[in-house]
Amino acid sequence: MDNFIQVRKALPDDVDNICTLMKLYAAAQIVLPRDSRDVLEHLDNFWIGITDNKFAGCVAVRDFGNRLFEIRSLAVNPEMTGQRVGSTMIKKLITHFSEQSEPCRLFALTYRANFFSNLGFSLVNKEMFPGKIWSDCSKCPKKDHCDEDALLLELLGQK
Repeated sequence: MDNFIQVRKALPDDVDNICTLMKLYAAAQIVLPRDSRDVLEHLDNFWIGITDNKFAGCVAVRDFGNRLFEIRSLAVNPEMTGQRVGSTMIKKLITHFSEQSEPCRLFALTYRANFFSNLGFSLVNKEMFPGKIWSDCSKCPKKDHCDEDALLLELLGQK
């Protein structure tokens, strides 16, 4: 089923679709809000999924330096839930980073730990990511009672 889902870097024409989907998930307090200016400014971080020529979902990757990358803003069009859009996008990111010459670490703060565990990520302590906590968590309405899990995947890279 993964074969019909295309995953590619986001383009300026994708900003409206990304923002519409982010607004839906932010209203449910699943992701932090992202406005069109923010998405456009960080467009090179975004990847999108397309199926049947329709926008199916998005995901962003933030570079925290030292080969540490956060998977964030993962959202799937509600009409396409259960069609492996999210897992296909994450598998594409894993492949992308695995093919780089240097080892790296991917992490996510999520409500869906099992989703990431099934893709090879391991549960870790959130305090491993102080940059994330200072930059994003401090602005989150749930900062004092965070109910997300942190998961990490270490990739060896190509030698």
